[in-house]
Amino acid sequence: MMSRADKLARMVSLVKLQLRLSEWQLAHLRQREQALEDEQVYLVGALNGTELPAGSSSASIARRLATTSVGARALKAQALQQFEQVRSESRRVKQFEEVAKAALADKLRDAEKRTLEEMTGISPAVRNWTPRPASGTKP
Repeated sequence: MMSRADKLARMVSLVKLQLRLSEWQLAHLRQREQALEDEQVYLVGALNGTELPAGSSSASIARRLATTSVGARALKAQALQQFEQVRSESRRVKQFEEVAKAALADKLRDAEKRTLEEMTGISPAVRNWTPRPASGTKP
């Protein structure tokens, strides 16, 4: 049977993996965003230049620029949303780590307590059956 500390440690590792996936998705969105920005710079340069690229008209370049701009804005919004998700998952990882650390400390305390009881020869069952001294009365 897995202890609570072991289960929490497993959950921490899974939440960390989710965080890494979210960070990778954010990095991928940022790369796509940069590619769209580069394309926008190229298209603006083509419109402002003296010669248009072969087979392109200023109207087709303007349409591509408009489409690229819309895509860039949508991607920027998506990247912002993904960034917020990364932040919330990061906080969640920290919270899970704190809970797991506390559970591990409890597990270690219990193991130390059992070891001490074994060393002194006092069993928890024996301790429960021994009479306790009456409080407040002196013999």
